[in-house]
Amino acid sequence: MDGAQIRRRFLEFFEGRGHTVVPSSSLIPGDPSLLLTTAGMVQFKPYFLGQEPPPYPRATSAQKSFRTTDIELVGHTDRHLTFFEMLGNFSFGDYFKEGAMDHAWGLITEVYGIDPDRLWVTVFETDDEAEALWRDHIGVPAERIVRRGKEDNFWHMGVAGPCGPSSEIYVDRGSGYGPEGGPQVDEERYLEIWNLVFMQYECDDEINVIADLPKKNVDTGMGLERMALVLQGVGSAFETDLILPLLEEAERLAGKRYGQEEQADVSLRILAEHGRATTFLMADGVTPSNEGRGYVLRRMLRRLVSHARRLGVDGEVMAPLVERTVERFGQAYPELVEQLAFVLGLAASEEEHFSRTLRQGMERFEADVRAARATGSGVFPGEAAFRSHDTFGFPIELTVELATDEGLEVDTDTFRRLMDEQRARGKEAAKGGREERALVEVGRQAGRTDFLGYERLEADGTVAGLVLGGQQVEAAGQGDDVEVVLDRTPFYAEGGGQVGDAGVIRTESGELRVEDTYPGPGATIVHRARVDKGEVRTGQAAEAVVDAGRRAATARSHTATHVLHWTLRSQLGGHVRQAGSLVAPGRLRFDFSHFEGVSRDLLEEVQGRANERLIDDDPVRAYETTADFARSQGAIALFGEKYGDLVRVVEVGDYSVELCGGTHTAHTGQVSPLVTLSEGSIGSGLRRVEALVGSDAIRWVNRERRLLEEVAEVLQAGDPQQTVDRARRAVARIKELEGELGALRRGERGERIEELLGTASDVAGVPLIVAEVADVDVGGLRELAIKLRDRMEPGGHGAAVLGTADGARASLVAACTKPLVERGVSAPALLDVAAAAIGGGAGGKPHLAIAGGGNPRGLHQALQGIPERLASLLGDGT
Repeated sequence: MDGAQIRRRFLEFFEGRGHTVVPSSSLIPGDPSLLLTTAGMVQFKPYFLGQEPPPYPRATSAQKSFRTTDIELVGHTDRHLTFFEMLGNFSFGDYFKEGAMDHAWGLITEVYGIDPDRLWVTVFETDDEAEALWRDHIGVPAERIVRRGKEDNFWHMGVAGPCGPSSEIYVDRGSGYGPEGGPQVDEERYLEIWNLVFMQYECDDEINVIADLPKKNVDTGMGLERMALVLQGVGSAFETDLILPLLEEAERLAGKRYGQEEQADVSLRILAEHGRATTFLMADGVTPSNEGRGYVLRRMLRRLVSHARRLGVDGEVMAPLVERTVERFGQAYPELVEQLAFVLGLAASEEEHFSRTLRQGMERFEADVRAARATGSGVFPGEAAFRSHDTFGFPIELTVELATDEGLEVDTDTFRRLMDEQRARGKEAAKGGREERALVEVGRQAGRTDFLGYERLEADGTVAGLVLGGQQVEAAGQGDDVEVVLDRTPFYAEGGGQVGDAGVIRTESGELRVEDTYPGPGATIVHRARVDKGEVRTGQAAEAVVDAGRRAATARSHTATHVLHWTLRSQLGGHVRQAGSLVAPGRLRFDFSHFEGVSRDLLEEVQGRANERLIDDDPVRAYETTADFARSQGAIALFGEKYGDLVRVVEVGDYSVELCGGTHTAHTGQVSPLVTLSEGSIGSGLRRVEALVGSDAIRWVNRERRLLEEVAEVLQAGDPQQTVDRARRAVARIKELEGELGALRRGERGERIEELLGTASDVAGVPLIVAEVADVDVGGLRELAIKLRDRMEPGGHGAAVLGTADGARASLVAACTKPLVERGVSAPALLDVAAAAIGGGAGGKPHLAIAGGGNPRGLHQALQGIPERLASLLGDGT
C-alpha cells in the first residue's frame, strides 16, 4: 500500500463514520504561540479551548506538520524527520475514549490489515478507564497494555494550551529489529504508529493542569511515514515511497549509491529529507531570514548545500529536489504545483547566496585553524565551531571532519552548550505573543463580535468585557489604558496588513479614545483604548464611532496595494507573490518575491501603469463566496490571512481578483495618485516597495518640487530642468579642486615627514619620533605615522608616536617597525600608559595602534611619557 493509498483510505474511513474532511492548514500557523504547525490539532485549537464553536462535531485531516527539535539528528538516524504528514481524527465534545479506540482498532486491523497480535498499547499511569477499555472492550491482552508516566503519555503543545492523557498504539516489527518485551524495552522493534489524545484539560507554560476544558475532546495523530514504513515492510522512513524518490534523486546528483558508505549515507539522507521539507516550507510562504521560521528554513537549506558539497556536488542541487518533491506530492497538495516557480526561484537565490557564504566560511575556518595551532593545544575552539555553524551554516559534523583533516580535535562540549543556549532562547522567543488569559476569558463569555464596518462607520453595541493591566475588570476610570470588547462594532481589526481602526467609544458615563483595534481570542474584536472621560462599565450600552478620515486614507492605501500587486505581476512575471504588507493611512509597504533588483526605469514604468489603472476609475467590488468558487475565478490569497469555507473576494476592474478582508474605496479614481518612494532587497529573493497615495502623495510631490526649486536657486539655474547639469558641473569642479588641494597637502606632508624624521631621539639604540601635530584628524595622523614607520623600516628598529587634540578630544597613533615588534615592542603596549593620560584606551595591531580620550589637556603629559615607556618595554631602565 503506497503512501497515497494510506492517506486516502484513512480519510475515507473517517468520512464514512461521520467526520468532515478538513484540508491541511498551512505550515505557518494562525496561532502566534507556535513557530510552525506541529500537529493536526493546531488548526482546531480554538474549538478545543471553547473559544469558537466548532462547525462540525467530528473532523479528519491529513496535516502538513513540521518539528524543529530534530534538525541536527536528521541524517544521523534512519527515522528522524522534520517534515511529516499527520493523519488525524478529532472529536469536539462528541465521542471520547471508547469511540476513539473503536475507530483506531477498526482502521488498523480491518483496513490496513495489521495482525492484532502484533499490537501493543500504552496508557497514562493513572488512566484506569483507558486500560479497562483496551482490555475489556477492545480485547487487548493485559500483558500488552503498558502504563507510562507524564513524559510518555500526557500530550501537550509545549506551550500553554489544551492537553490531556494519551494512549499510544505500537506495532511489533519482529525480532530482527530488537529484543522482545514491549515498547518499554525497545522502541525500534515496537514502533509507535498512532497517538490517541484525550484532550480534556488546559495547561500553563510549565505543563501544569490549570482547568478542565469546556468539553471532553479527542485528538489523534498517526504519522503517515511511520505507517508506510510498517505497511511497506521496509526498515526506515527513507525506504518508503514517500521519501525514496528524493533519496534516489540525491544519489543521482552525488553519483553515489545509498548503503555503501555511512558518511555518504548521512549526507544523502539530509539531501532527501531537507529537500522535501524545505520545498513544503517555501510553498507555504516561508522565506529565508535570520529569525523565526525563516531562520529554520535558511539553516536547513545551508545544511543541505553543505552536505551536497561534501558529496562532491558542485552544481545546482535544490532545483532537482524541489521538482521531485512537487512531482511526488503535488496531487495531494496542489499548492506545491501552484508555487513551483516561486519555490524554484527562491531556492536558487538562497543556494547561490550560500555558495558564496560557504567560501567565506572556509576562509574563516582556515583562520580559526591557524589561531588554534598557534596555541599549541591541538583543540579547535567550540566557540569557533558554533560561529561557523551560526554565521556560515556549517554543520558541526562538517567542522569536525575538516578539523580532523587538519589534525585538530573540536571542543564539542562547548559547541553543544552554546547550541543548547541558542535553543533555549529560541524556545522562549517562540512562546512570545500569547493572548492574555483575561482576554481569553472575555472571549469565552462574550462570544463572536459582529463586525459592521463594511457598511457603516458608526454603530450601537454593548460593552461585553474590559481588561485592565492583564486582569478582567467590571469598570475603568479616567486615564486608564484598557482593552475593550463590544458585542458589535464598526471598527476594523488589524489583518491582512491593514492597520486597525481608531476612533471613539461613548457610554452614558464615559468616553474612550480608541488607538488601535486587533483580532482577539474567540473571534472577538479588541479595541485598545484610553478612558478620556468619566467611567466605563461592563454591560453598558455603547456608541462606537470610527475616525472616518483615517479609515478613508487607509482604504485608499489598500486598494492601491491591490493595483500595485497586479501591476508588479504583469510587469515582472507571474512568479511575483505577496510576502507581506503594511496598509496604513496614506502609505503602504508591499513585500514580494522577485530574484533581482527592479531598475529605476522599470519602477517608474510600474508606477506609471498603476496610476493609469487608478485614473481609469474602475469599480471596486467586494462579495462573499465559497473558497472553491473564488479559486476557480483565479483569486489570489493574501499573505497572513486565514480563510474559512466562505471567503471575501475583492475585484478591481476586470483585472485584479484577490481574497481580502480589508476595506477599500468604491472606485480606483478615489485613490490616485500613487507615488513609489523606494524599492530594495529585504532578504534572499524578496523585495520591498514603499509608496504614498492620495493627498499624502501630493504633499510629498509638492515638497520634492520645492526642494528642487531651492537647489536650482542655490546653483543659480534659471530653469529647474538645468539643475542636474549645473550640479554635475559643480561636483566635477569640486573634485578637480580637491585633487589640487590633495597634491598641495601631499607636498606639505612630505616636508612634514622630513622635518619629523629630523627630530628622532635615541632610546636604548632605537630611533623614536614623538610629536604633537596640529590641524590634522585621526586619519591624517595615522597616515603620517605609517609613512614615518616606513621610512625607518630599512634601518631596522624604530617607532613613531604622534598626537593631536581639539577642544573636546585627544588622539594618539603609534607605529612600530617590524624588527621592533619582533623584539617584543608592540604599538598598543607603547600607547597604553599614554592612553590613560588622555582618558581612554589603546587598541590595534602590533605594528599600528590608535588611542582616543576625552581629556585633551593630558596630551602633553601623554607624549612626554613615551620615551620612558619605550625604554621600559625594551628592558632598559635608563
